[in-house]
Amino acid sequence: MKATVYYRGSLSSCNYDCPYCPFSKNKDSAETLAKDRAQIREFVDWVRRQKDEGHRLSLFFNPYGEGLIHRWYREAMIELSHMEHVDKVAIQTNLSARLDWVEQLEARKAAFWVTYHPGQTGETAFLKQCMTLYRQGLSFSVGSVGVKSAFGALSSLRRSLPDDVYMWVNAFKDKKNYYTEADFVFLRGIDPHFDRNAEDYASMDRDCNTGYDVFYVQGPGLVKRCYKDRSVIGHLYRDGLTGLSAKRACRMKCCDCYIGYIHMPELQLDTVYGGGLLERIAVNGSAG
Repeated sequence: MKATVYYRGSLSSCNYDCPYCPFSKNKDSAETLAKDRAQIREFVDWVRRQKDEGHRLSLFFNPYGEGLIHRWYREAMIELSHMEHVDKVAIQTNLSARLDWVEQLEARKAAFWVTYHPGQTGETAFLKQCMTLYRQGLSFSVGSVGVKSAFGALSSLRRSLPDDVYMWVNAFKDKKNYYTEADFVFLRGIDPHFDRNAEDYASMDRDCNTGYDVFYVQGPGLVKRCYKDRSVIGHLYRDGLTGLSAKRACRMKCCDCYIGYIHMPELQLDTVYGGGLLERIAVNGSAG
């Protein structure tokens, strides 16, 4: 089987304090961090064994909080990137961690979904981190939540990044009718595909690859069809991918999250993102 696996462990702490995030400036206990580290180790060991099962995997770490400030996430990225049957390993990160380790990655397979947080880091420092990835030839996208107070910072960062680095914008949906038409024009100038994220997709009973060849795993091994659907469909380490896989229609009224709606076949977003679907790099998304 060729499958995509999203992984989220017990980590629930971050070194940033974004006002809209429930995990901002949380500090996990030593016990929780030890649990998260052990869960990552179990997951990496499971991935290694999948070669003998004939599976090819694309992997995405999206922890609650910032993973790369912890050594075990960095070690997992390196180790997984060198596994023959792993096509890609990506992580969602604010890129605040040291990056002297990225040269150990298999550059063809490693990718980064980088989130910019104006107010938490300066543009100069953030851009320096991005350029470290760029010089290493690593695949990465950069993006941010499109709150109006950040428009100036987003525009400045877009001008500073190399033209061939795709920059996305997540629509701010907490307030109805938040954007004017002028706002849409501005945001499309940063992210040509902004309108795709601004939409909420009707999904109830629609076909979706989640639960079939896309799986969302929580630290102990519990597997969900998707993170927003709380129903557990099985256990990764007990049932395996073959035992978990089944066609499952969506049970949610709508899908408003990128890592969810990209797996709805009717949207055909693989034609938009191609091989960069996992780390959110559009095929035609360069500046200008």
